Amino acid sequence: MHIPEKWKIYSNTEMHNFIKEYSFAAVISNDLEASHLPLLLKENEGENGTLYGHFARTNHHWKAANGAKVLVIFSGPHSYISPTWYETSPAVPTWNYSTVHATGIIQLTDQETTLTTLDETVKKYDPNLTIPEGFKSKLSKGIVGFKINIESLQGKEKLGQHRSTEDQLGVASALSKTESLQSQLLYQYMLNRGVGIGK
Repeated sequence: MHIPEKWKIYSNTEMHNFIKEYSFAAVISNDLEASHLPLLLKENEGENGTLYGHFARTNHHWKAANGAKVLVIFSGPHSYISPTWYETSPAVPTWNYSTVHATGIIQLTDQETTLTTLDETVKKYDPNLTIPEGFKSKLSKGIVGFKINIESLQGKEKLGQHRSTEDQLGVASALSKTESLQSQLLYQYMLNRGVGIGK
């Protein structure tokens, strides 16, 4: 991924937090097959952490992906940025976004690990849901679990932080007033990160 220094996320901890927050990812194998899947991160497993997830058994991607190097793309909030929001003129339209890329070898997991991953996934997204053991066993027959030991991580926040304070304030103000949910989510992300808001 092309990352100018001004937009680079250097900290593994920050990238891990990003992955946990925006955990629905595109898993792309070297034959350019892609699956969109929720993933769980175990940040203390391996040098850069390990990702766990599962394919539907009917998704034949798992057969081609096993043992292959994959690219995993996590996408955060993003939005169109109008040049009319800048103090500086002339300027060009652009798109602000945040993303983390992870690479590693995908390995299929045994049934016990797959069931554990299924349990942990449900607990993360729906902690009050209880799945009966018999039904859980039935579910496990329809999925194929996997893990990815992360070999490399890249993080990018293109949030206009390279622009002047006045330009950043103009963008932040415009995003905060828009009716677009997508733009509002980006604005909240920028506030939480303290990036691109003129500080």
